Amino acid sequence: MVNYSRNYYINYIRRRPLALLAPITLLFVIYLFFFSSSSSSSSSSSSKGKQQTKYSYDTKSKGWFKSNKDSVILKDLPKNHISHYDLNKLSSTSDPLSKREEVLILTPMSKFLPAYWDNLNKLSYDHSLISLGFIFPRTNEGDEALKELENALKEAKAANKLKFKKITLLRQDSNSLKSQSEKDRHAFKVQKDRRSMMALARNSLVFTTISPSTSWVLWLDADIVETLPTLIQDLAGHNKPVLSANVYQRYFDQDTKQDSIRPYDFNNWVESEEGLKIANSLPEDEIIVEGYAEMATYRPLMAHFYDANGDANTEMALDGVGGGAVLVKADVHRDGAMFPSFPFYHLIETEGFAKMAKRLGYEVFGLPNYLVYHHNE
Repeated sequence: MVNYSRNYYINYIRRRPLALLAPITLLFVIYLFFFSSSSSSSSSSSSKGKQQTKYSYDTKSKGWFKSNKDSVILKDLPKNHISHYDLNKLSSTSDPLSKREEVLILTPMSKFLPAYWDNLNKLSYDHSLISLGFIFPRTNEGDEALKELENALKEAKAANKLKFKKITLLRQDSNSLKSQSEKDRHAFKVQKDRRSMMALARNSLVFTTISPSTSWVLWLDADIVETLPTLIQDLAGHNKPVLSANVYQRYFDQDTKQDSIRPYDFNNWVESEEGLKIANSLPEDEIIVEGYAEMATYRPLMAHFYDANGDANTEMALDGVGGGAVLVKADVHRDGAMFPSFPFYHLIETEGFAKMAKRLGYEVFGLPNYLVYHHNE
C-alpha cells in the first residue's frame, strides 16, 4: 500500500506538473511582497542618497506580523533637521521687550514711500526680534514699489544698518486694482472688489510669514509715515488681542493758514442700531462700507473720539477695525481669524477680521487718543 501510494503521487505529478508549480509560485510571490519590498526600497533609496543627498530616510521591516513594521531609520541627517516647538510656552505679554517676544510687521505695499521706511527703521523695539513681511501686486506700480524697497534694503545692508531678524518679499497671486491713486482706490463703487483683493493679499501674507516663534503681528499700512518710535511697546502694553491706533493725516488748512490734522481711517467703529438694520436688509452677498454718504450707518467712529488733551492710553471697545496700525496677538491668527474676502456678516477684509476675532471670543479695542499719521497725497 505504501509503495502504491508513493507511486500514485509521483505519477500524478508527472502527469500534471502545473499542480505543483502553481502553489510554489504563489508562495514565492507572497514572500517577495511581504518580506522583500522594504529591503529593496532601502537599497534603492540608499544608492540614490549616495548620488543626490547626504542623508536619507530608510525603512526597516521585521515582517508583516511585527508591530514595528516600516519603522523609519534616519541616516546622516544634518543637525537640527527636525525642530520642535511648544507653543504653550510662547507668550504675548504687556512687556514684550523684556520677555524677548518676537514681532512680525506686515505691510501690503503698492507704493514705496521713503517716509514709511524711515519711520519703520526708527522703531525702538529690538530689531533682532522683528521680522518684516511685504506683499506687492503684480502691476506696474507693484513692480516699481518692489524695486524701490529692494534698493532701500541694499543701501541699509551696505551701511550695516539692516538688523531685522528676517525680511520676506512676496508677489500677489491674485488680482489687484490697476490704479492705486487715493481717488480711485477709495471710490465707493470699487470697495467690494478692492477690499476682497486686499483680503486675499493679507491672508497670503500672514499665513506665509507667521512662524512658531511669532508672538505679535503688527499690521502697518505702507502709507503710515509717522508713529512714535515706541509704537510696538505702546500698543503691546495694553495686552489686548486686537488693538488699533487712531489714523490721522497732517495737512495745511487753507482756512486758518496753519498746519493741522484731520481724521483719516473710518474703519474703526462701534456697531449701531442703524448699521444692524442695514445689514438685515441686505442680500447675503452684499457688504456694508463704512465712511461713505451712500451708506449712512451712524456708527460711532473712533476717528471722531480723539481728544487732544485726553489720555493716550484711553481704550475704546470696537466692532470694526481698519488696517492702518493694528497690533494682533499671533494666537488670534493661529486660531483662525483671517481677513474674509467674501461677505462675512456683511463685512469684509479688516472689518470682517474684527468680526471673526470677536466670534472666536477675542476682544477688539482701539486707542482714540493715540495717533499715527497717514501720508498726504
